[in-house]
Amino acid sequence: MKDLKSNEGVGVGRVKLLGCRSDRVKKALAIVGSPRRNKNTEKIVDRIVEGLLEKDIIVKKVNLKDLKITPCTACGYCENEGSCIIDDDMQNLYKDFDESDIIILGSPVYFNTVSTYVKAMIDRCQMFWSSKYVLNKSVIDANKQRQGVFVAVGGAPYTKGQFDACVPVVDLFFKSINTKYSYNILLSNTDKVDITKRQDILIEAQRIGSELVK
Repeated sequence: MKDLKSNEGVGVGRVKLLGCRSDRVKKALAIVGSPRRNKNTEKIVDRIVEGLLEKDIIVKKVNLKDLKITPCTACGYCENEGSCIIDDDMQNLYKDFDESDIIILGSPVYFNTVSTYVKAMIDRCQMFWSSKYVLNKSVIDANKQRQGVFVAVGGAPYTKGQFDACVPVVDLFFKSINTKYSYNILLSNTDKVDITKRQDILIEAQRIGSELVK
């Protein structure tokens, strides 16, 4: 896994379809888990998407705040059936995970971990875990080579361990959807220094998007 380093001394490591190619090309799913639209988290994700679009990748962008995702109730249904009984927008995301070659996940950092929107989505991926390790019959294509990028944005100044609670959660999320955890973009101190004032990071984020296609 690669980390993008910022000049702050810390590792920088609604549904919308983008791209118009109709022949078989790679697909990417860009997930924004911030309650605020067009702020730091989404702007970084968007720059990664720009890099993907340069390579003619078909991108589906999702803002979790616009979706209905019910928290996991630990009902045990997936342990017996290999699917989730809750009928909400997560059902579409299950399909998107399976069909995508690249997964981008962006989240602000709240109490040193991912947002409520992101955690609810991740918890609902228990279905994939159950299908693989309880039923031994994966419901997601385990042979597809997917790549994952995690974007985390912290408002507070950088402190050691600021992102340590996020990374293990995201690591397990990517493993559940058979995705290689390829890059981190971990950014601190955005309450004082907005991402628009860090063009070097935005440029590097776009480069990472292009690199994912190789």
